[in-house]
Amino acid sequence: MSARRGSTDLAGLLVIDKPAGMTSHDVVGAVRRSMGERRVGHAGTLDPAATGVLLVLVGPFTRLERYLSGKTKSYDAVIAFGAETDTDDAEGTITTTAPVSPDLLTKNRARQILAGFLGDQSQQPPVYSAIKRDGQTAHRVARAGGQIELEPRNITVLDADLVSIDPEAATWTVSFTVSKGTYIRALARDIGRRAGSRAHLAGLRRSASGPVTLESAHALETVIAAEDVRALFADPIAALGMPVLEVDPAGLAAVANGRPLGQADIPDGQTAIVFNDRLLAIYCARDGRLLPETVLGAQT
Repeated sequence: MSARRGSTDLAGLLVIDKPAGMTSHDVVGAVRRSMGERRVGHAGTLDPAATGVLLVLVGPFTRLERYLSGKTKSYDAVIAFGAETDTDDAEGTITTTAPVSPDLLTKNRARQILAGFLGDQSQQPPVYSAIKRDGQTAHRVARAGGQIELEPRNITVLDADLVSIDPEAATWTVSFTVSKGTYIRALARDIGRRAGSRAHLAGLRRSASGPVTLESAHALETVIAAEDVRALFADPIAALGMPVLEVDPAGLAAVANGRPLGQADIPDGQTAIVFNDRLLAIYCARDGRLLPETVLGAQT
C-alpha cells in the first residue's frame, strides 16, 4: 500500500505478533508509515524485549483503546532465579544475588509458591516503567539517576500455571493470566523474594489480550507489505466481547449524530456494541436508555 500523508479511509483492528527489540510505539510508527495514516495507536504496551499479541488500532478505531486495554492479558514468562535486576528483567543491571535452593526447582515447590500469588493483591510497579507521576515518566527519571515514588497498584492474578522447569538454567516457565496494569516483571521479582531467593524476568511472550490470541496475529512484516491491509483486519466485535445491539436503517442517522437510542435491554452501566453491517458505536445503558459513549463515524 503506497504511503499517503494524513488521514485515509482505513478503520480497523490489527493483531500483530510484536517482534523482540521494538517498543510498542515503534510498531505503531511502522504501521503508520506503511499506511500513510496518522491515526494509529495500540491497546496494551509490551516491553521492547517482549513478543506476542499487540492490538494496533487504525483510523477511527483508535477510539476503542480504552475498551481493549482493560482486558485481561495472558503471558508465557520465563523466570530466572538467583539474581534481581534494577529493571526486574534481563535487560537491567544485577543489583542483588541469592542462592537457589534445590527444592525451588521442583514442581511441587514451584506450584506451591505460584498458588500463593493467585487472586487480588497489591503490586509495587517497577521503577523502570512507563508510569507517569507529576508529569514525569518513571523510566526516564530512573535512567537519569533520579528516583520517583510509584504508588502500589491493585492487580489480580487469575492463573499462574507452571509449564516447565529448567534446573540447569534455574528457571521456571509460567503461564499467567492477569488483570490490566499487572507487571509480569514485578511478579517475577516478588516470586523470587517469596521463594527465599531473588529472581528476574528472563523472557516474555503475550499469548492473548482478552479473547484475542496469537492464532489470529500477523507478523509485522506481513502487515507492512500488505497491498490491502483491510484483508488483515480482525473482528473488532469479537475482540471487544460486549453485547451487540443491531439497529435498523432508520436508527443509523441517530447513531451517526451521537443521539440516544430507545429502551436499554442491558443492565444499567453496561456497555454494548451498536451494529448494522459494521461496528458503529459503543453505547452505555443509563437510567433505562442507551446513551452514546464512543461513535466511530464513517468507515470503509
